Amino acid sequence: MAPWFLWHALSSTARLSTVFQILIFLPLTLSTLSKSAFLLLSLLLFLHSLIHGTLVLFWGSPALSIMQVPMHPFLLLVCFNVFSETVPPWLTTAASWWGKILHWSSPGFIVMEGMSSLLVAQRLGQVGKQLVGEGEGYQFGLLVGAAAAYVASAWWIVVSYPAAAASPLSSTLLGVALTTLIFLTFIGFGMRRTNVIESSCLALIVAYNVWLCGVDDALVLDPALSYTPLLSNILPHLQTLVNFVSNTLPKPVLFALVYRLVVMHFASRILPTIGADSWEDEAGVDDVWEGRPTSKLTHLLLTYRQSIFVTVYSHLLLLDHSSQVWWRWMNIFFTLVIWSIELLVSNEDDAVTKQWKVD
Repeated sequence: MAPWFLWHALSSTARLSTVFQILIFLPLTLSTLSKSAFLLLSLLLFLHSLIHGTLVLFWGSPALSIMQVPMHPFLLLVCFNVFSETVPPWLTTAASWWGKILHWSSPGFIVMEGMSSLLVAQRLGQVGKQLVGEGEGYQFGLLVGAAAAYVASAWWIVVSYPAAAASPLSSTLLGVALTTLIFLTFIGFGMRRTNVIESSCLALIVAYNVWLCGVDDALVLDPALSYTPLLSNILPHLQTLVNFVSNTLPKPVLFALVYRLVVMHFASRILPTIGADSWEDEAGVDDVWEGRPTSKLTHLLLTYRQSIFVTVYSHLLLLDHSSQVWWRWMNIFFTLVIWSIELLVSNEDDAVTKQWKVD
C-alpha cells in the first residue's frame, strides 16, 4: 500500500505542477516578451499536450504525468531564446496562424460553454427532483438553496450593473436578457418543463456573464509589468516573484477559465447518461456505458483535456476587454435561446423527458 500511495501522490503532484506551470508561463510570456512569443509558446504547449494525450491514449502509463513536468520549463526557455535574437520568419508565421485559429474558434468556445452550462443546470434540476422524492427535508433544503441562488444572482447583477451597463446598448442588452430569463422561467413553470433549481442555475449563469462584462480592463493584464532579475538576497527575490505572479495572473480570466473547464468537464460526464434507455438503470440497459458514442467522446475529451486547457486559456488571454464583453453577451443570449428551444420542443409524453425534467 505504501509504494502505491507514494506513486499516486507523486503523480498527482506532477499533474498539479503541470497546471501551475501553464497558468504562469503563458501570461508571463505575454507580459514580458510579446504577443508573438506568447502565441509561439501556446502553440508549443498545445503540440506537446497533443503528443502527451496520444501517448496516454495508447500507452496509459501513470509515469507520463511525471515525465512531462520538465517539458514546460524547457519550452519556455526555448521561446525566450528564440525571441532573444532575430526570430525566423517561419516561426512568426506559425505563431500568427495559431493566433488566427484561436480567434476563429471564439464561436465554438461560446457554443460549448453555453451548451455545457445548460446541460449542467438541467442535470442539477434532475438530481434535485430525485432528492425531493426522498423526503420533506430534502424538499425544504432545495427550496432554500434555490431561493438563495435567486437572491445571489439578483445581488450579483445589481452590483455589476454600473460597470456592465456603462453604455446605452449594454444596458439595453442587460434588460432584454433579464426579461427573457424571467419570461422563460414562468413559461417553463407553466408548461411544467422546468423547476426552481434549473431556473436558479440559469439565473446564476446570466449573473456570472454580466459580471464578467463589467470587469475592469486594468485587472486583466498590464504589459508594463517586468520581471526583476535575481537579487543577492533570496527573500527579496521571492517577494518580487510572488508580487509578479499575483499581478500577472489575470484574475477575471482565471475565473472564466475555471468556469469553462468545470462546466465542460461535468457536461462530458453527463452526456453518456442521456439516451433512449439511459434511465432504465444506473448503468444503462446493458449495464455498461462504454459502447455508447457519447462515452467514447467523453473518453477522448478527458484524454486530451490538457490540450483543451491550453487552447481555452490561450484564447481567453488573447481576447481584449471589448471582445470579451461582446462574446459574453453572445454567450448569455445563446444559452437563453437554447433553453427556450429545449422548453418548447420537449415532449411531455416522452419517457426520457419525464425523467430528465421535473413532473
